[in-house]
Amino acid sequence: MQDRHLFEYAVIRVMPRVEREEFINVGIILYCAKLKYLKAAFHLETARLKALNCELETCVIEDNLKAIVNISEGGKAAGPIGMLDLASRFRWLTATRSTVVQCSKVHPGFCVDPEITLNQLMEELVL
Repeated sequence: MQDRHLFEYAVIRVMPRVEREEFINVGIILYCAKLKYLKAAFHLETARLKALNCELETCVIEDNLKAIVNISEGGKAAGPIGMLDLASRFRWLTATRSTVVQCSKVHPGFCVDPEITLNQLMEELVL
């Protein structure tokens, strides 16, 4: 029997009009401390976003989502936050914000392979 590892994840959301509290799930951030795994993935459907707010600049949204992916990967290219340890980067990425791009609350689970779990969560919650 394979070991199952505790992981945490948050759903990345785009809320085109924060005051209306309507959002579209666009990605996942998954963190597994034991396996030293932190990764974010996203899929942006601009037509769906435009349906909620036709004036939305989707290129800015996409840049923000790419920044989340870069920070999750870490390193100097991701700036000062990218230099933090995995747990700190995950907590920073999932901190509560009142912005157009934000995350859900953090949810726990158990997995054998975090990469497979990330893909499954993308399929179930985003795509």
